[in-house]
Order: sequence, then structure tokens, then C-alpha cells
Amino acid sequence: MADENTQTKKEETKKRPKRQPNKNYALKKRLPVKPIDGENVIFITKKTNFKAQLDKCCDLITRGEKEIILHGLGAAIQRCCNLALQLEILFSGTCQIEVNTGTVDLVDDLEPLTDELDFDSQVRHSSSIHIRIFRTAMLGANQ
Repeated sequence: MADENTQTKKEETKKRPKRQPNKNYALKKRLPVKPIDGENVIFITKKTNFKAQLDKCCDLITRGEKEIILHGLGAAIQRCCNLALQLEILFSGTCQIEVNTGTVDLVDDLEPLTDELDFDSQVRHSSSIHIRIFRTAMLGANQ
């Protein structure tokens, strides 16, 4: 009985078409809302060079920042985690990591291609990660 139910569900998912954009609208993705702003807040993207992001974080820590907050969305989550782990290795014993995950609502504007239609918007959800890297001991201090 259970095998028949799972088999029918598999067949139903194969029949469903993938979500296609409407041909009457042009999809314009808005930038996500930034939670907080500051010098120690870094937004990680897939497009920025990883080495440049790592150097920026290292500069902030060596300049004396008490904490750095990394934010990553969607495909950049893996890069954000990798960056935090690299920082933990580079500053071994002096930094700790605190990780929070969540979901962010992203808004897309639907612009009509014809004059008869109205402007519209749609909301989609994306996974997010927020990593706080904070100092537990000062660099060069005797422990």
C-alpha cells in the first residue's frame, strides 16, 4: 500500500512542469534588504574574489575590530562558511564563530510587456546565513 502511494507521488512530480516565467511580464529582481550596516559587516557574494574577501576580513581583525559579521544568501552560503573557517584557522585560538541560519523574503517586480497589464510583484524565499566572528584573545598577547 505504501509503495503504491510513493510511486503515484513520484509520477505526479514528474508530470508537473517546472515554474516558467510568464511571457507577458519581465522579471526584475530587487536587491535583498540589508539587515545592518557598518564597517565590520561584510556581505558575501559568489561574484567577488574569495581572496579579496579573505584579505578584507583579515585587515579588519588585525586593525582591532572586536567582531566581524558575515552575511550570505543562497549559493553564497557555502562560500561564507568557508571564509569563516579560513579566518578561524588563520587566527587560531584568538577568534570564535557564532552561526545563525534563516530565511529571507526576496521581492521580484513583474513589469508588463504590454500596456493592458498592470505592474505586479511576487515574493520568494531564500536561505541565509549570518556568521559572527568575535575576538576571544588579543593578537600577540600572552595566554
